[in-house]
Amino acid sequence: MSEVAISAIVDGGQAKAGPPLAPALAPMGVNISAIIAEINKQTGGFAGVKVPVKVFVEKATKSWRIEVGFPATSELVKKELNLEKGRKGGEGEPKVVGDLKLEQAIKVAKAKAAGTLAKDLKMAVSEVLGTCVSAGITVNGQDARAVKKDVDAGKYDSILAG
Repeated sequence: MSEVAISAIVDGGQAKAGPPLAPALAPMGVNISAIIAEINKQTGGFAGVKVPVKVFVEKATKSWRIEVGFPATSELVKKELNLEKGRKGGEGEPKVVGDLKLEQAIKVAKAKAAGTLAKDLKMAVSEVLGTCVSAGITVNGQDARAVKKDVDAGKYDSILAG
């Protein structure tokens, strides 16, 4: 039997029966509406965020299954701050594009928990703070590197434990 995988990035809970999925699925003779409905159901918790999905179709039986990936940490951070994009780093670009509260960083780390290699919440928050550095986002009004050092040193352990 031959299984075909189709990868796409969709807006959480808002996939449509159009490109990039429909053109790839149509020749396989599967129920595109049912697939789109299932994708929207599974990605609904990530509304407003780009989510990677894979649709696997068994050509012979026309059966299918969906695997939903985890949105990029930067996407979750941008959603928290209602930003369209982070800093690109070019000339004339602002050095700081937003300020994330530590509580928001913890929320993002928890949302990303199953899709990270971090052993615990502290490490997951450190990953989020690293993303903030790259995206030009401060945390609690400070450079994210400074906050990351404080997190690593245990300054926020009581907040992370609660």
